[in-house]
Amino acid sequence: MSMKTEGRRLRKEEQPRDFLCVVRDAFRVFARRTSVILGSAWAFVIAILIIAVWAITGPTFHYSDTWQLIINTGTTIVTFLMVFLIQNTQNRDAKAVHLKLDEIIRAVQGARNELVDLEELSDEALAELEKQFQRIRKKAENIERTQKDIEATDTPSHRT
Repeated sequence: MSMKTEGRRLRKEEQPRDFLCVVRDAFRVFARRTSVILGSAWAFVIAILIIAVWAITGPTFHYSDTWQLIINTGTTIVTFLMVFLIQNTQNRDAKAVHLKLDEIIRAVQGARNELVDLEELSDEALAELEKQFQRIRKKAENIERTQKDIEATDTPSHRT
């Protein structure tokens, strides 16, 4: 049985969920489906067509304030609503990526398990950790450069 099927089966056997859970789940499904649809090439083409129709109708309405207000109001409303949809999908995607990375960190022997909850660190602690990784990277680059120099001087043309 797949995890999704198992999850659905468990949910049905559980007690009724509260209203906020139902609303949250409905919004999650709506946001995911809407982001897929609105993130498509077809949605972009439709948006371009709407703008083209609006621009073409400009002379008919003598570029009036009402004509301008229509596009301004429409774009403001769409932008306002899209912020919530985008934020929801980004939050979920970020959480999923964090969980996957946490699993990898826990599974890799020798990995520093204290890195699992990096998103909980302060900005100062993150900056210090970034400096540590920069030092590690520079040290690795120096070792790599030294190895290449050794290999270059160890070629038959350099031997006497």
